[in-house]
Parts: sequence; C-alpha cells; structure tokens
Amino acid sequence: MDVTSKIEKLNKPIAKIRTPADLVSLQEKIQTSPFTVWMNVEITACEDGFAELIVSMREELKQHNGFTHGAVIGFLIDSACCWAAASKVGDVVTAEYKLNFIAPAVGEKLIARGYVIKSTFSQVITRADVFSVNGTKETLVSTGLATVTPYG
Repeated sequence: MDVTSKIEKLNKPIAKIRTPADLVSLQEKIQTSPFTVWMNVEITACEDGFAELIVSMREELKQHNGFTHGAVIGFLIDSACCWAAASKVGDVVTAEYKLNFIAPAVGEKLIARGYVIKSTFSQVITRADVFSVNGTKETLVSTGLATVTPYG
C-alpha cells in the first residue's frame, strides 16, 4: 500500500452519524411494521434513553388460563428495549434478550418501560419492565435485559 492510500484510509470517517429516534418518528416508523400494528401498540414516550408503550388487553392476546400470553410479554420487553435504544442511536435490531416472568399478567392493559443502561458505538445495553394495570394499580409482571445493535 502506497503512502497516498494509507492517508486516504486514515481520513475516512470511523463512525457513522446516526439520528436518534423521537416519539413522532417512532410512531411513524412502527406503522410500517404489520405485527406492531396488529398488537395495537401506543407509544407514550421515546426520548433520551427511555421508552414507554402500552398495549390494551384483548382476548386474542391471552393464553388458555386467561393470562396474557408470554409472547406478548416478550414483544413488549423487546420493543421497549429497542425503542429506548433507538432514542439514543437511531435504528436498531435486537442481538439478544432475556426475560423473567414475575407474576401472571392480567388486567386492562400492559405498560412496558425501557431504559438504556449503556450505549457504545457497536451495542446498546438496555433493560425493561412490564406492568399489568388494573384501574390505577400497576403490578410488575416481567423484567428483562437486551443487547441491541445499531442498524443501517
């Protein structure tokens, strides 16, 4: 490699500039996701490493005992983590997530709150909690951790 090629290589940008998501851009973006639309998610916050979303309960989201199906809880953990991360680094995909079920999810609606723990160039470590809501009472039903990767 000649000197000019080495200098050109050194002058290339190291990191891609990413535009963080905000509430409005995320609300628009999820309209292109058929599953998210079917879940009828309401996003109430997406800023500075925090996201909050709500899913109203309906019969098709329940399992045979009448509790919210675990796949719905997994979707909420994943989405809350990703959307919190997106508020820091823009578009993301999930690299992995883990969740713990704490209590049966029964109630009028579910609220998921996601938080960024640490953000780097290559990954964002996040956590989320899911609460079932009956009237004004919130009950913690699940908690999870996710590693999220900037995309694009």
